[in-house]
Amino acid sequence: MKSSGQRSLLSAVTGLSGLLLATCAHAAPATVAEIANYNGADRQKILEEGARKEKGLMIYTTGTQIQPLIDAFKKKYPYLDVNMPRASSQDVSRKVIEEYNAGVFEPDVFELSSYGLIAPREVGILQAFNSPQSAEYPSSAIEGNRYWISVRESYVGIGYNPNIIPTAEAPKTYDDLLDPKWKGKMAISNSLSTTANAVGAMVLAKGEDYVRKLGAQDNRVYPLLGRALANLTISGEVPLSWTTYDSHVKASQEQKAPIAWFAPGPVAVTDTSVALASKAPHPHAAMLFIDYLLSQEGQELYQKLGYSSARKGLEPKDIKLEKYYLTNRPTYLQDYEKWSALTERFIMKK
Repeated sequence: MKSSGQRSLLSAVTGLSGLLLATCAHAAPATVAEIANYNGADRQKILEEGARKEKGLMIYTTGTQIQPLIDAFKKKYPYLDVNMPRASSQDVSRKVIEEYNAGVFEPDVFELSSYGLIAPREVGILQAFNSPQSAEYPSSAIEGNRYWISVRESYVGIGYNPNIIPTAEAPKTYDDLLDPKWKGKMAISNSLSTTANAVGAMVLAKGEDYVRKLGAQDNRVYPLLGRALANLTISGEVPLSWTTYDSHVKASQEQKAPIAWFAPGPVAVTDTSVALASKAPHPHAAMLFIDYLLSQEGQELYQKLGYSSARKGLEPKDIKLEKYYLTNRPTYLQDYEKWSALTERFIMKK
């Protein structure tokens, strides 16, 4: 039997332990990983209070296309000084790896092609995160370990000039592209980042033998990126291409240009995704920005800029799409090597 003194000491110890446990349970997240994955009821309050102290945000991206979203974000959080150096996805990837190797940690968040995020992920530069907004996205649009989520997309399919090829006669499926009447009339971009991924979708949907048959159609290879190739379709020099982005077609159709587009079957997604840096100097501000890009408001702004969204309820309504998020495949790097080899051998005839 315990004495009254022992009982008092035990009660004091128990009370102190409970106080410590309660304090720990309600401790604010402190590390980048904790902030990135915090889901308490006070999450928004904690992020905003932390961002006010951080005062800044550094975004690594490829261009000025997201400026309208940054302007809207700054109206919500005017106390943040937002900086946005720009370069190609490959240059950004190389730059951040060099910086991290040198012990320099500048970026908070990335808005890059998912292809450009693969190398930083592989060397530990990305931090897995969990935004409440992610519940509004299909799992296919989210990298398997939650390192990134698609925020804007376009799709590679069949683009054609309806003034040259009547819509009723235009190829609409992968099998249609094998019709002998299109031999020597189809043009493609020589950019492997476009064409090899288009071939990847073909392999997944139709098999490698299909690619060999398509190669026998004598595709005309142009040393041009997608936008320039779409312009040649509009001018009539290129009547038909199966490496046409729907986003380029939409933008041109708004200008009444003669160009149309079909999804021939399952199509490759060319996406730009948002990701968090593992040593982000301003993690609270970074998570507020990630939340905003993924939000309904952010996604609707992207749509006004001509991009498609993976967010539920905002998917393209004018076309039915089966989409391949190729870069989210665990075997993507190995797959891409095979698809590139097929493309160069059978399509580009190198």
